[in-house]
Amino acid sequence: MEVRIGVQNVAREISFETTLTSDELVAAVKAAAGDELLELKDDKGGRIIVPTQSLGYVMTGSEKKSGVGFGAH
Repeated sequence: MEVRIGVQNVAREISFETTLTSDELVAAVKAAAGDELLELKDDKGGRIIVPTQSLGYVMTGSEKKSGVGFGAH
């Protein structure tokens, strides 16, 4: 799923793909509300760390569905 994070006073947003579900992402953002940092992992194992005081918004794309493959005969 694609995630975009807006950071206050920064022109560019943070954009990455994650294996988290929408519900897991919302839970992580809510849990970070009382903390100083929001920490998320991208789909390649990297970490995205944003100070919670600087969060402008967190936006999710639709969750990826596994597609139907077509094989050659």
